[in-house]
Amino acid sequence: MATQTAPPRGAAPRSDDDRAPRKIGFKQTLGRWDVKVSPYLYISPFFLLFAVVGLFPLLYTGWVSLHEWSLIGGQGDFVGLDNFTFVLGQTFFWNSLRNTFSIFLLSTVPQVIAALVIAAMLDANLRAKTFWRMGVLLPYVVAPVAVGLVFSQMFADGSGMINSLLGQIGIDPIGWHKDAFASHIAIASMVNFRWTGYNALILLAAMQAIPRDMYEAATLDGANRIRQFFSITVPMVRPTMIFVILTSTIGGLQIFDEPRMYDATGLGGSNGQWKTVTLYLYELGWNKQQLGRAAAVAWLLFLIIIIFALLNNFLTRRIASADDMSRTAKAARRQSRRASRDLARRVKQTSDAAVPAAAPIEVDPR
Repeated sequence: MATQTAPPRGAAPRSDDDRAPRKIGFKQTLGRWDVKVSPYLYISPFFLLFAVVGLFPLLYTGWVSLHEWSLIGGQGDFVGLDNFTFVLGQTFFWNSLRNTFSIFLLSTVPQVIAALVIAAMLDANLRAKTFWRMGVLLPYVVAPVAVGLVFSQMFADGSGMINSLLGQIGIDPIGWHKDAFASHIAIASMVNFRWTGYNALILLAAMQAIPRDMYEAATLDGANRIRQFFSITVPMVRPTMIFVILTSTIGGLQIFDEPRMYDATGLGGSNGQWKTVTLYLYELGWNKQQLGRAAAVAWLLFLIIIIFALLNNFLTRRIASADDMSRTAKAARRQSRRASRDLARRVKQTSDAAVPAAAPIEVDPR
């Protein structure tokens, strides 16, 4: 039987505020701190390592760019932005920037397209899938120095293999080292050789996450493989494509190994035909021992990469939003047409039912 104790007569009723505060044990406090702090502790090693090997060199390079800095004598006088003004007034800097953009476009655009096509082929029902997938990754494990040496011989001006093949079909030999654009094509082919397979595997991982039901439904609707590729595969792997494009942009603007190994001197050609920004930075810092100006070039390259990354992000977001708007508009049009057909069907059914009711009744004359 339940009992209830009433407060003694004359005593004021106890409120919730009069209760003694509940003591929280040490284990409970430790558990709360574990929930709040543990995620930050788990990700802290990466940021600590980034602060040591990434953020600190970046800030220290900015400090060096504001001073006269010799490779042997060390820090000199504070010169402000004079190093940046000197670099921006040099023809070699703008020439190297033009070469960098040219090689970047010749390598990144075909590379992403080829990687997407290869990934789609590897995603198909092939025999020995593991063999083919490992095969496309083999160029990535080859050392850049070896790739540079092999391709420099293949694209030799006099007796290179490429010129020999062109001679077989009646095309005159091309000065792969003399002509600026030809040298850019040769260097871009090295970059594409090394990185296309790597990017293809990244896109393949994204394609394998696409539900197969979508392809089966598209097949039942009569869509062929090409239509499925452009209507299902490409939109579904768009986030991964953005990642691949961003990493390719950063890598393309920092290209160093391939143009460095394209000839014996490693200075970007006799007239700077394929001298990139990183080669110009190397020449200022280590050949001319002007570390302050080299640091200014490094910071300018960093700002250019940031601008390109923001521009890429802006364009991809615009394309995605435009695509979503077009999909919404198409869905609205389909819904409107469906509603019109339903309305027309109902009107027809109503009129068919009204006609017999309104028909005149025939009277029997008998």
